[in-house]
Amino acid sequence: MTLLNPLLSATSRPPVMEARRWVEGRDFPADRPLINVSQAAPVDPPPDMMRRAMADAVLQQDEVHLYGPVMGLPPLRAALSDNIDRLYGAQIAAENVAITAGCNQAFCAAIASLAAPGDEVILPAPWYFNHKMWLDMGGVRTVPLAVGPDMLPDPDAARALITPRTRAIVLVTPNNPTGAEYPPALIAAFRDLARVRGIALVLDETYRDFHSKPGAPHDLFTDPDWADTVIHLYSFSKSYRLTGHRVGAVVASPARLVDVEKFLDTVTICPAQLGQHAALWGLRNLDDWLAGERIEVLARAQALRDGFVPLARQGWHLLGCGAYFAYLEHPFDMPSDRVAQMLVEQAAVLALPGTMFTPQGDAGGHQQLRMAFANVDATGIATVLSRLGGISV
Repeated sequence: MTLLNPLLSATSRPPVMEARRWVEGRDFPADRPLINVSQAAPVDPPPDMMRRAMADAVLQQDEVHLYGPVMGLPPLRAALSDNIDRLYGAQIAAENVAITAGCNQAFCAAIASLAAPGDEVILPAPWYFNHKMWLDMGGVRTVPLAVGPDMLPDPDAARALITPRTRAIVLVTPNNPTGAEYPPALIAAFRDLARVRGIALVLDETYRDFHSKPGAPHDLFTDPDWADTVIHLYSFSKSYRLTGHRVGAVVASPARLVDVEKFLDTVTICPAQLGQHAALWGLRNLDDWLAGERIEVLARAQALRDGFVPLARQGWHLLGCGAYFAYLEHPFDMPSDRVAQMLVEQAAVLALPGTMFTPQGDAGGHQQLRMAFANVDATGIATVLSRLGGISV
C-alpha cells in the first residue's frame, strides 16, 4: 500500500521543472539555439571578488563548516538591518531580522507563523506559483485577488475577500510574474487595510534591488508601528547571484520571529554558512557593483519595451515589464500552456504559460505568458521578440 499526504499529492508539480521536460530530448540547431526565458534566476556566478572572498572563508574560517545560529549570523542580521535603514529611511534592529535558506523559505516561515490548516491567505493573481504551492501543502486556502489591466491589485477588491479565516494578504513588488511595480500609495493602502482588519501584510521584495524608481520603494518602515502588521521578505540570491547558496531573510517583529525560529530550527537548523558570509561581504563591498547590475537589468527591460512594437501590431500585448519579467498576452485562440509548447517547437524559446500563475480555468491565464528576460542581453531580447513574431497557428 502506498500512503500519500493528500495535500501534497494535490499540489501542482514544480512549473519550471515541468517546462524543462518540454525540451528534454530535443536538439536545437547551432544557428537557432534554445533561448531559455523560463526561470527568474541569474545564470552567471557571483562576481570574481566575491568568489575569492568565499574561497578565503572556506579555507580560513572554520566556523563556515559548522552549525551556526538558527536565525542567521549576527553580523549579517545587523548589516541587513542597516541596509534597510539606509534605503527606507527606517530604524530596523537586528532583532527584527531572521536569515533564511532563500526567500522561498522566508515565505514558508512567515506563513507557518500566521496560518493553520483551514485558514485563508489572499494572493493577487497572477501569483508566484511557489507561494500557492506552499499554501496548498499546508492546507491553507488561497483566495485569488484579480488584478486590473495595469496588473495592480485593488485594496477595495481585497477588502471584500476578507473573512474571519483570513490571516494575510501577500504582495510581491516588483512583481513576479508580471513585472509590475506597486506604487508606494498602493502598498500603504494595503497596509492600512491589513491593520484595520487585524491581519498581516506579507511584502515580498525579492527584486527590490532592480526597482526602476530611485529611492525607497515604499515608506512602510518609517511607521514606528510597522511590525504590528508588516512582514518583509528579501532575497540575496538575485542581487548577488547567490541562488545556489540559498540566502534570504524575514523582517518582522521579534515576537513573530520567536515562532519563525521554531520553523527554521526544525527545517534547516541554520542557513548555510558560506552563503551568509558571501551575503555579508556583498552588503559591505558591492554597492557599486549592484548599482551597475540594476542599470543593466533596467536597460534590458527598456530594450524589450522598445522592441515590442512589431509584436503589438500582430495582436500581442505587453501587460507588464519590470525587474526580471515581461508579462505578455498572446493573440492565439488556444490556451497558453499549448502556446508555450508551440514556442519551443517553432521558435526555440522556452517561456512559462499564464496557466502556471493563475487559478485553474482563469481566462486571463489562458492568454498570458511570462518571459524572464534578465539573463538575455539586448541582442537576445531582439531575437526572442523576432521569433515570437514568426509563430504561426
